[in-house]
Parts: sequence; structure tokens; C-alpha cells
Amino acid sequence: MDAREARLMAMLDALAIETRTVRHAPVFTVAEAKAERGRLPGMHTKNLFLKDKKDVLWLVVAEEDRPVDLKELRSKIGAATLSFARADLLQRVLGVEPGSVTPFAVINDGDRRVRVVLDAGLLQAELLNFHPLANTATTAITPDGLLRFLDATGHAPLVVAI
Repeated sequence: MDAREARLMAMLDALAIETRTVRHAPVFTVAEAKAERGRLPGMHTKNLFLKDKKDVLWLVVAEEDRPVDLKELRSKIGAATLSFARADLLQRVLGVEPGSVTPFAVINDGDRRVRVVLDAGLLQAELLNFHPLANTATTAITPDGLLRFLDATGHAPLVVAI
């Protein structure tokens, strides 16, 4: 566990949020994650770091197989035209590399530049799975735990049906 992950786990512990982390080989895509994760229980996700034409940053979290139409999403969240943000912006704002995007990364967004969007279906899951700031592990958390974490970081999410 590196210092960034240790800081995240310390915050989750301080908030009394239970998690379970499993280590694995690095994964960069949903397909790689499916092959590597084995039988980890819970819903697995994809996390999209987006920027709109007005320079608003968005972190969209959806079930891993859910298609995300950026044009349709734009109208649901009140964004300008959306596109994928560049890797250097991801690193600068959320402190993670491509392939490691996770809602846990908002711990690094002290300026609260990122607006978090959760697919409503996530909140029905028993457990949600995310990288703990690096793509070499997966951390399971309850939807309630995720919401408490996001609230504690000042990133109350917008919940929409994607």
C-alpha cells in the first residue's frame, strides 16, 4: 500500500466506513478487470473523467457494462458538450493515472473542481467495487459508505439514471 492509498484508508477508517481490498495485477480496461478480478462480490463499475466545453469537470460512475451516451448524459446533468479529459488534467486534479480513475480520487480534489455523477442503479447494489487510487487493487464499499465518503470530501453526487 502506497502513501496515497494509506491516506484514503485512514480517511475511510476515520469515517467508520468498512471496506475490503483485494490486490491483483494492474488492469487498464473493463475487459482486463473482468479477467483479473475472479469472483469479487458486488457491482463493478466504470469511471469516466470528463470535461465540458465550459471547463467543468465531471466524474461519471456507472455499472461496468452500462453504455454511456455522452450526448444524452449531457442533457441529464446540465452540462455543456462533454468529452474525455486529458490524462495530464486527470493527474493534476484527481492525482491518478488513466486506468485508475475512481470516485475515491476526489480525496485529492481539494479545490472541489470535479462534479461527481452516480448512476442511480449503483445505489441498489449491495457492494460497489473501485480501485483505491491505483489499478493494482479493488476495494469494495457499500453504496451508503460511498455516499458518506463523497459527502465528507465535499463532493455530494448528482444521482441520475444513465
